[in-house]
Amino acid sequence: MAPELPKRALIAVTSYFAPFYANGDPTGLFYSEALHPYLVLKDAGFEVDLASETGTYGIDPHSIDKMFMSESDFAIYNDKSHEFSKKLAAIKKASDLDPSDYGLFFASAGHGSLFDYPTAKSLIKIAESVWARGGIVSAVCHGPAILPSIIDSTTGKSIINGKKVTGFTDKGEEVLSVDGIIKDAKVVPISQGCGQAGGKYEGPESPFDDFTIVDGRLVTGTNPASATSTAIKAVKAFNAL
Repeated sequence: MAPELPKRALIAVTSYFAPFYANGDPTGLFYSEALHPYLVLKDAGFEVDLASETGTYGIDPHSIDKMFMSESDFAIYNDKSHEFSKKLAAIKKASDLDPSDYGLFFASAGHGSLFDYPTAKSLIKIAESVWARGGIVSAVCHGPAILPSIIDSTTGKSIINGKKVTGFTDKGEEVLSVDGIIKDAKVVPISQGCGQAGGKYEGPESPFDDFTIVDGRLVTGTNPASATSTAIKAVKAFNAL
C-alpha cells in the first residue's frame, strides 16, 4: 500500500430527497447501502466519514422495509446512540473535507443518486483525489451514477473508461415499476451512464442477486444485497495495494 494512502474511507450519501415514487413517496438514501459498507469498513479498521454534497440527506422510506432490513439493521436504525446513527445525523458537507484525508471512496445509493451524483462536484473532487493517489473507488446500486463524472487526470477520461462495472439493472427498474419515472425525470439509468462513459457494464442474471465486479482499483456492486460484498472486496483491493 502506498504510504500516502490513509486508512480512512468516505461513504458518499445522496443529498437528493424529493417525491419520486408513483404514490408520492420521496427517494433519497437507501439506508442499508450506507450502513452495511460502514460496518464492513469499521470492522476492517478504517476510520469512516459520511458526507453528502450539501451536508443534508433523507432516507428513502422504501429502504427501511422489512424486505431490505434485518433485525440487526433495525436495531441500529432505532438506536440514536449508535456510532453510525450519530455520524449520519451529523453528516458532513463534502466541500468541508480535505480530499487527501481519504484512501477509499465508497458511493452509497438510493434512486436519489441518479439526480445529484453526476454533478456533485465536491464528492467528485474527493473521489478523483483518491483515484489519483492510487486509492480505491467503489460504488453500489445507483451509486455508480457518480462514476462517469470522476475523471482520471492521466487520461482526461472517466475512471470507468474501458473498465468492467456494474450497478442497478434496467430490469430491476422495471420490476420496481420506476423505469417510466426515471425516463420522465430525464435522469440517466446506470447501464446507460456507464456505457456513455466507456464503461463495460455487466449485470447479474437476476437483478436482485448479490453481484460485484472488481476491475483493478474500481469495485462496484449491483443492488442492496451486494452492499456488504462490495465493501468487503473494496477492503481487499485496498489491502492489496
